[in-house]
Amino acid sequence: MPEHQRADARRNYARILAVAEEEVAAHGAAASLEQIARTAGVGSATVRRHFPTRHALLEAVSHQRIEALSDRARELTGRGDSRDALLEWLGEVVAYSATARGLAAALAYDVPDPVHENSCAAMLEAAAAPLLDRAVRDGAVPAEVTFTDLITLIVGIVLATEHRPDPAAADRLFRLAVAGLSPLTGGRPR
Repeated sequence: MPEHQRADARRNYARILAVAEEEVAAHGAAASLEQIARTAGVGSATVRRHFPTRHALLEAVSHQRIEALSDRARELTGRGDSRDALLEWLGEVVAYSATARGLAAALAYDVPDPVHENSCAAMLEAAAAPLLDRAVRDGAVPAEVTFTDLITLIVGIVLATEHRPDPAAADRLFRLAVAGLSPLTGGRPR
């Protein structure tokens, strides 16, 4: 939120964001913008002024989580085996996205509004690029794999499992995607 805004606009923004965090935690990405406005004590136009799209609201709600995941990517950069470091980080993104309702939707690239860049995904991409680049350089990941591919895979898994009663379903599907369906013989897929 720009610092040059009036004090009442900053207060409204903070109140809307606090209510939105609660609503998204309770209802996920489908949280009602009207309910957020009512609970925050502002009009829906005020919500739209601060957050012109639902995606912009989800990004704001997810910002701290994205910063934590970005910090973690930087911590893992250059550590140990490049494939293991990348998979450890991706596993953490899956776990975080599966427990933080609305985060997977904030990371999705299918935003129909090309004017507003996906800042959540852009932040993660900037932090994780060294992890992916190193894994590609080491031959641990095929060169054609992109960050967008990896986030799309994670978003798909998380959205497909978000209503399952088993909290480990997203991680299990992610591990399956990483391992593939081929049984291992001597450490290599058949």
